[in-house]
Amino acid sequence: MLPPLPSLDDEYREKGYPFIAGVDEAGRGPLAGPVFAAAVILSPDCGLPLNLDSKKFSPSRRERLHDEIVSTALAWHVARVESPVIDEINILMATMRAMVQAVKNLNPTPGLVLVDGNRSPFTEAHSRAIRKGDQLSQSIGAASILAKVRRDRVMTEYHATWPQYGFDRHKGYGTREHLEALTRHGPCPIHRKTFRGVKEHC
Repeated sequence: MLPPLPSLDDEYREKGYPFIAGVDEAGRGPLAGPVFAAAVILSPDCGLPLNLDSKKFSPSRRERLHDEIVSTALAWHVARVESPVIDEINILMATMRAMVQAVKNLNPTPGLVLVDGNRSPFTEAHSRAIRKGDQLSQSIGAASILAKVRRDRVMTEYHATWPQYGFDRHKGYGTREHLEALTRHGPCPIHRKTFRGVKEHC
Protein backbone atom coordinates (compact mmCIF):
# COMPACT_ATOMS: atom_id res chain seq x y z
CA MET A 1 0.00 0.00 0.00
CA LEU A 2 1.30 3.44 -0.91
CA PRO A 3 1.96 5.85 1.99
CA PRO A 4 -0.53 8.74 2.31
CA LEU A 5 0.29 11.90 0.42
CA PRO A 6 1.56 14.75 2.60
CA SER A 7 -0.96 17.38 3.54
CA LEU A 8 -0.97 20.63 1.59
CA ASP A 9 -0.52 22.30 4.97
CA ASP A 10 3.06 21.01 5.18
CA GLU A 11 3.92 22.61 1.85
CA TYR A 12 2.72 25.99 3.08
CA ARG A 13 4.49 25.61 6.43
CA GLU A 14 7.73 25.15 4.52
CA LYS A 15 6.96 28.43 2.74
CA GLY A 16 6.90 30.28 6.04
CA TYR A 17 3.32 30.00 7.34
CA PRO A 18 3.40 28.39 10.80
CA PHE A 19 -0.27 29.10 11.59
CA ILE A 20 -2.52 27.86 8.78
CA ALA A 21 -6.29 27.93 9.16
CA GLY A 22 -8.37 25.45 7.21
CA VAL A 23 -11.94 26.55 6.52
CA ASP A 24 -14.93 24.54 5.33
CA GLU A 25 -18.72 24.70 5.47
CA ALA A 26 -21.64 22.38 6.00
CA GLY A 27 -25.22 22.93 4.97
CA ARG A 28 -25.24 24.92 1.75
CA GLY A 29 -27.60 22.54 -0.01
CA PRO A 30 -30.35 21.68 2.50
CA LEU A 31 -33.83 23.18 2.48
CA ALA A 32 -33.82 23.88 6.21
CA GLY A 33 -31.54 24.88 9.04
CA PRO A 34 -28.46 27.07 9.39
CA VAL A 35 -25.30 26.96 7.32
CA PHE A 36 -22.19 26.26 9.39
CA ALA A 37 -18.53 27.09 8.79
CA ALA A 38 -15.53 25.97 10.82
CA ALA A 39 -11.96 27.21 10.95
CA VAL A 40 -9.16 25.10 12.42
CA ILE A 41 -5.44 25.60 13.04
CA LEU A 42 -3.52 22.36 13.59
CA SER A 43 0.03 21.73 14.67
CA PRO A 44 2.15 19.54 12.35
CA ASP A 45 2.44 16.90 15.10
CA CYS A 46 -1.24 16.81 16.07
CA GLY A 47 -1.45 13.06 15.47
CA LEU A 48 -4.67 13.24 13.44
CA PRO A 49 -5.14 11.37 10.13
CA LEU A 50 -3.84 13.32 7.15
CA ASN A 51 -7.05 12.85 5.17
CA LEU A 52 -9.95 14.12 7.28
CA ASP A 53 -12.52 14.62 4.53
CA SER A 54 -15.78 14.33 6.49
CA LYS A 55 -17.54 12.52 3.64
CA LYS A 56 -15.25 9.50 4.10
CA PHE A 57 -16.35 8.74 7.67
CA SER A 58 -19.43 7.32 9.33
CA PRO A 59 -21.39 9.59 11.70
CA SER A 60 -19.98 7.81 14.77
CA ARG A 61 -16.42 8.11 13.48
CA ARG A 62 -16.97 11.81 12.71
CA GLU A 63 -18.16 12.33 16.28
CA ARG A 64 -14.98 10.75 17.66
CA LEU A 65 -12.79 12.75 15.29
CA HIS A 66 -14.64 15.93 16.25
CA ASP A 67 -13.66 15.42 19.88
CA GLU A 68 -10.05 14.65 18.93
CA ILE A 69 -9.83 17.79 16.80
CA VAL A 70 -11.19 20.17 19.44
CA SER A 71 -8.85 18.69 22.06
CA THR A 72 -5.69 18.82 19.93
CA ALA A 73 -6.12 21.85 17.64
CA LEU A 74 -4.12 24.99 18.32
CA ALA A 75 -7.30 26.97 17.63
CA TRP A 76 -10.77 26.31 16.29
CA HIS A 77 -14.12 28.03 15.96
CA VAL A 78 -17.50 27.13 14.45
CA ALA A 79 -19.90 29.83 13.21
CA ARG A 80 -23.44 29.60 11.89
CA VAL A 81 -25.86 31.75 9.91
CA GLU A 82 -29.56 31.12 10.37
CA SER A 83 -32.25 30.48 7.76
CA PRO A 84 -33.83 33.98 7.80
CA VAL A 85 -30.47 35.53 7.01
CA ILE A 86 -29.87 32.96 4.26
CA ASP A 87 -33.19 34.00 2.72
CA GLU A 88 -32.23 37.66 3.04
CA ILE A 89 -28.71 37.64 1.59
CA ASN A 90 -28.62 34.26 -0.30
CA ILE A 91 -26.81 31.07 0.61
CA LEU A 92 -23.47 31.98 -0.95
CA MET A 93 -23.18 35.23 0.98
CA ALA A 94 -24.39 33.53 4.15
CA THR A 95 -21.71 30.85 3.78
CA MET A 96 -19.03 33.48 3.24
CA ARG A 97 -20.25 35.36 6.33
CA ALA A 98 -20.02 32.24 8.47
CA MET A 99 -16.48 31.57 7.21
CA VAL A 100 -15.36 35.09 8.07
CA GLN A 101 -16.88 34.83 11.55
CA ALA A 102 -15.12 31.51 12.16
CA VAL A 103 -11.69 32.88 11.20
CA LYS A 104 -12.13 36.13 13.13
CA ASN A 105 -12.55 34.12 16.31
CA LEU A 106 -9.27 32.22 16.00
CA ASN A 107 -6.39 32.85 18.39
CA PRO A 108 -3.62 32.85 17.24
CA THR A 109 -4.46 34.76 14.08
CA PRO A 110 -3.58 32.62 11.05
CA GLY A 111 -0.95 33.81 8.61
CA LEU A 112 -2.66 31.84 5.81
CA VAL A 113 -6.26 30.78 5.30
CA LEU A 114 -7.05 27.77 3.10
CA VAL A 115 -10.69 27.57 2.03
CA ASP A 116 -12.34 24.52 0.52
CA GLY A 117 -13.84 25.22 -2.90
CA ASN A 118 -13.28 27.73 -5.66
CA ARG A 119 -14.07 30.93 -3.80
CA SER A 120 -12.66 32.60 -0.71
CA PRO A 121 -14.34 35.41 1.25
CA PHE A 122 -11.00 36.69 2.44
CA THR A 123 -9.69 39.57 0.34
CA GLU A 124 -6.26 39.79 1.94
CA ALA A 125 -3.33 38.32 0.04
CA HIS A 126 -2.73 35.38 2.35
CA SER A 127 -5.71 33.20 1.51
CA ARG A 128 -6.20 30.42 -1.01
CA ALA A 129 -9.31 28.72 -2.37
CA ILE A 130 -8.49 25.03 -2.84
CA ARG A 131 -10.66 22.78 -4.99
CA LYS A 132 -11.23 19.48 -3.16
CA GLY A 133 -9.35 21.08 -0.29
CA ASP A 134 -10.94 18.75 2.25
CA GLN A 135 -9.03 15.92 0.56
CA LEU A 136 -5.73 17.80 0.21
CA SER A 137 -5.39 19.82 3.42
CA GLN A 138 -5.47 18.31 6.90
CA SER A 139 -6.72 21.55 8.44
CA ILE A 140 -9.52 21.95 5.87
CA GLY A 141 -10.51 18.32 6.48
CA ALA A 142 -10.61 19.00 10.22
CA ALA A 143 -12.82 22.03 9.59
CA SER A 144 -15.15 19.93 7.43
CA ILE A 145 -15.66 17.50 10.31
CA LEU A 146 -16.35 20.21 12.89
CA ALA A 147 -18.85 21.96 10.62
CA LYS A 148 -20.60 18.72 9.65
CA VAL A 149 -20.85 17.32 13.18
CA ARG A 150 -22.07 20.60 14.69
CA ARG A 151 -24.72 21.01 12.01
CA ASP A 152 -25.92 17.41 12.30
CA ARG A 153 -26.26 17.84 16.06
CA VAL A 154 -28.35 20.98 15.64
CA MET A 155 -30.64 19.37 13.06
CA THR A 156 -31.17 16.41 15.41
CA GLU A 157 -32.14 18.89 18.14
CA TYR A 158 -34.61 20.55 15.76
CA HIS A 159 -36.21 17.15 15.19
CA ALA A 160 -37.47 17.23 18.77
CA THR A 161 -39.38 20.43 18.01
CA TRP A 162 -40.61 19.50 14.52
CA PRO A 163 -40.59 15.67 14.37
CA GLN A 164 -42.99 15.59 11.41
CA TYR A 165 -40.17 16.50 8.97
CA GLY A 166 -37.61 13.85 9.93
CA PHE A 167 -34.70 16.27 10.42
CA ASP A 168 -32.82 13.65 12.46
CA ARG A 169 -32.60 11.46 9.37
CA HIS A 170 -32.06 13.75 6.37
CA LYS A 171 -30.67 16.81 8.22
CA GLY A 172 -32.76 19.15 6.10
CA TYR A 173 -31.75 17.91 2.65
CA GLY A 174 -34.39 17.58 -0.04
CA THR A 175 -35.07 13.87 0.24
CA ARG A 176 -38.38 12.35 -0.86
CA GLU A 177 -39.39 12.00 2.78
CA HIS A 178 -38.66 15.68 3.41
CA LEU A 179 -40.46 16.91 0.29
CA GLU A 180 -43.52 14.81 1.13
CA ALA A 181 -43.53 16.26 4.66
CA LEU A 182 -43.37 19.77 3.22
CA THR A 183 -46.38 18.98 1.03
CA ARG A 184 -48.35 17.70 4.02
CA HIS A 185 -47.32 20.24 6.66
CA GLY A 186 -45.89 23.25 4.84
CA PRO A 187 -42.65 24.89 5.99
CA CYS A 188 -41.65 25.44 9.62
CA PRO A 189 -39.63 28.41 10.97
CA ILE A 190 -36.23 26.93 10.09
CA HIS A 191 -37.04 26.24 6.44
CA ARG A 192 -35.30 28.36 3.81
CA LYS A 193 -38.26 30.02 2.19
CA THR A 194 -36.40 31.17 -0.93
CA PHE A 195 -35.27 27.63 -1.82
CA ARG A 196 -36.97 25.56 -4.50
CA GLY A 197 -38.99 22.87 -2.79
CA VAL A 198 -39.92 25.22 0.03
CA LYS A 199 -41.02 28.48 -1.58
CA GLU A 200 -43.80 26.67 -3.46
CA HIS A 201 -45.44 25.99 -0.08
CA CYS A 202 -45.08 29.46 1.40
